[in-house]
Amino acid sequence: MVTPGRTLGILVGGGPAPGINGVIAAAAIEAINEGARVVGIYDGYQWLARGDSDHAIELQIEDVSRIHWTGGSILRTSRTNPAKSESDLKNTVAALERLGVSHLLCIGGDDTTFGAAKIAAATGGLVKVASVPKTIDNDLPLPDNMPTFGFETARAVGTNIVESLMEDARSTTRWYIVVTMGRKSGALALGICKAAGATLALIPEEFLGDKVPLSRVADTIVGSMIKRRGGGHDHGVAVIAEGLAERLDERELGDLSDVARDAYGHIRLTEIDLGDVLRKRVTATLAELDLRMTVVTKDIGYELRCAKPLPFDVEYCRTLGYGAVRYLLGGGSGAMVALRGGKVTPVALEDLMDGGTGRIRVRLVDTKTEAYEVGRKYMIRLEPKDFEEPCLSRLAAVTKLTAREFESRFRPLAAEVK
Repeated sequence: MVTPGRTLGILVGGGPAPGINGVIAAAAIEAINEGARVVGIYDGYQWLARGDSDHAIELQIEDVSRIHWTGGSILRTSRTNPAKSESDLKNTVAALERLGVSHLLCIGGDDTTFGAAKIAAATGGLVKVASVPKTIDNDLPLPDNMPTFGFETARAVGTNIVESLMEDARSTTRWYIVVTMGRKSGALALGICKAAGATLALIPEEFLGDKVPLSRVADTIVGSMIKRRGGGHDHGVAVIAEGLAERLDERELGDLSDVARDAYGHIRLTEIDLGDVLRKRVTATLAELDLRMTVVTKDIGYELRCAKPLPFDVEYCRTLGYGAVRYLLGGGSGAMVALRGGKVTPVALEDLMDGGTGRIRVRLVDTKTEAYEVGRKYMIRLEPKDFEEPCLSRLAAVTKLTAREFESRFRPLAAEVK
């Protein structure tokens, strides 16, 4: 029996991630079993921000009972920002009122969670709001360093792709520059590189300073190529986090005046062909050093977002969906729902905010941990010991540089990993 006045609204924001449907299913089933009505809201905040309450559907158990192992989102998703303007926020609140939503579950990443926080504040407690963290970037500050849901599946699918490219590189004697998703955090690129045993990964966190010279990134890749050739191998795979594009000088990326931005003001990184920018610079550097190597680029990201979730993400998401509803119907509001030691733990949205930006804090790869150290030590990259003889002369001989010229150019790239 449905309890009057209790309606759970569920929406999905941001990019897709494996496991979304598992959260929707578990949340809907638990809410219905507890006597609540459940409304699935299509396309995230898109229609709500326009004051439109027609793009919604009432969900029954039979609608969701077998969707937890499927990819994608049955409610679709969008990147609409409900708090972009005061009118958008008022429209969103009004549309939720017309739908009769008393409890709102938002499934998404940092931007969706930011929107949920604004809605919670705007309703003055009339609508209880919770979010479930979702992003394949693994960049939300969850307790106990838990992964965001979808990350493990994305890493597994990405690893399979990179393993195939590694074999293709060996078979055809070429290099691949693989660009993965990851706007701020290099967790996905690093995770794929470590799992596949790729030649190297480059992530934003390893570079100091606000801006990174394109030459430094390209020379790091070229240095790996030289070291590989010095060891008798003319092939390899470099995995690059797309977030490096935000760290490069825009003047080195070409004209960005026409590059679109999303509703939260972020440059759409998919419209910047980072792989091509790096390929051109790497190829030019190789020619300058009198080296001939075939360099091919490959972007992987969209292939990962709607993949069938691994059992880990299926189980994880069902627990998160169930726990979120228990939290909301128990009177909770204004929190992101996470797991800590196997227990559902609400984390207050206000505690996730970065005081300087007013946005959700971003979890970055900690390059001082063993988790990073292991990955770095198994990469093929120039290291301080490579500039000791006889290694130095052997590597310089691969190029047309003298040992002294080689050391002058490449030694700054060789940071010691401790």
